[in-house]
Amino acid sequence: MIAINQQKMVKKLIANVRMISSLDVHHTGDHLIVGTLDRRLIWFDLDLGSTPYKTIKYHERAIRAAKYHPRYPLMASCADDGNAHVYHSMVYSDLMKSPLLIPVKVLRGAHDIKNKIGALSLAWHPKQPWLFTAGGDGRIWLFQDL
Repeated sequence: MIAINQQKMVKKLIANVRMISSLDVHHTGDHLIVGTLDRRLIWFDLDLGSTPYKTIKYHERAIRAAKYHPRYPLMASCADDGNAHVYHSMVYSDLMKSPLLIPVKVLRGAHDIKNKIGALSLAWHPKQPWLFTAGGDGRIWLFQDL
């Protein structure tokens, strides 16, 4: 007889937003960032509960992508305003310390806005603190020395 594992929902996260455009899980597995079309970047600490740990509203238009760096304590988001925002996002192994989020840099005018679409996607280099962004203008940008 073969045992079949049953799937079950462990936790339901409540973002209180209209539309979610992207999400990314921190490499530790305990944190999640969510980009929304109503300009919010939401950080969930899965150990603290089902409500957001922090909600950030720095973009002027819809956020299209948000990602953690796989190696460094960095996080970035890009939006239809053509900008990309970079944050220092430190997650501590000590559960008594709260995660730290500090805005580092705004990469303004990275992409031209065409038909109300700016920066659509971003990706971190796997080993370097380099950020790639792609936009509705058909361009890919590489940002170094963040």
